[in-house]
Amino acid sequence: MNRIAIFFAIAALVVSNGVFAADPIVIKFSHVVAPDTPKGKAAQKFKELAERYTQGRVRVEVYPNSQLYKDREEMEALQLGAVQMLAPSLSKFGPLGVRDFEVFDLPYIFPNKEVLYRVMDGDIGKKLFAKLGAKDIVGLAYWDNGFKQMSANKPLRKVEDFRGLKMRIQSSKVLEAQMRALGASPQVMAFSEVYTALQQGVVDGTENPVSNFYTQKMNEVQKYMTISDHGYLGYAVIANKRFWDGLPQDIRTELEQAMRETTVYERDIAQKENDQALAKVRAAGTTEIYVLPLKDRLAWQKVLLPVHKEFEEAIGKDLIYAIYNVAAQVEKEKAGKK
Repeated sequence: MNRIAIFFAIAALVVSNGVFAADPIVIKFSHVVAPDTPKGKAAQKFKELAERYTQGRVRVEVYPNSQLYKDREEMEALQLGAVQMLAPSLSKFGPLGVRDFEVFDLPYIFPNKEVLYRVMDGDIGKKLFAKLGAKDIVGLAYWDNGFKQMSANKPLRKVEDFRGLKMRIQSSKVLEAQMRALGASPQVMAFSEVYTALQQGVVDGTENPVSNFYTQKMNEVQKYMTISDHGYLGYAVIANKRFWDGLPQDIRTELEQAMRETTVYERDIAQKENDQALAKVRAAGTTEIYVLPLKDRLAWQKVLLPVHKEFEEAIGKDLIYAIYNVAAQVEKEKAGKK
């Protein structure tokens, strides 16, 4: 073998062993909650699967607990390409200008998880994601964090118990209307600031799935929680569209598979995490838990359901009624099985 042939043989061996291989594609995945929440665990799961399936051609860097950006900052950071992936709550898309997503904030619109998942995974969910393209965003998956519960430093049992309370909410016109319908004063605040605001009495209470409530140690600064299931908190996993569309097709395919598997995992643990968190809140003994009975739940619904009508124009009457139809279909199927 001549010297030229030997050189090329060695070069091919070196490249095949990765010495000259290209640097991995880095995905910065930022979120605002703790690592031990359903979203936090799922982000880590996606990192593991993405790196495994792409055989190291992708490296996912996860930044939890608002390490990089707070609620108000992260969406702009994604659009500018400072991060490549987020998993913001569905409430974040209203302020971005995609008001349709505020349908997820409507109180008591989802009677159960079966209806919710059918909405997310069906035509409704796909059409909502399609609207993000104009914002240079691509929707990858819907993640779950469960139904929300009310908390405060006074018992919240009757509608009149909310009167005059300052209640922290995410930035959402629907959530503002919800709190006003209950007689409370809505206070928009970044998630990372809530514990201190509750501790210092800047706000009186808030709404959260129990997993968020416990992992952010809100049980240390909230004396009462009402299990109301009045609203829903979910997430959309999204990516910068230019970045995502610019990925090699084979890598994008592997990442899509990793995301599908992660979504199954995330939804499976979401309810378990909330159940475990509720048990831990009870065991801590610092927060009194009250399960809203049916008669009071109906009273809450009577006050809150008019919020749906109020937002028909902003969100879209057809969208709201499409979800009603999904709920009716699920109920019909259940009745047929009895």
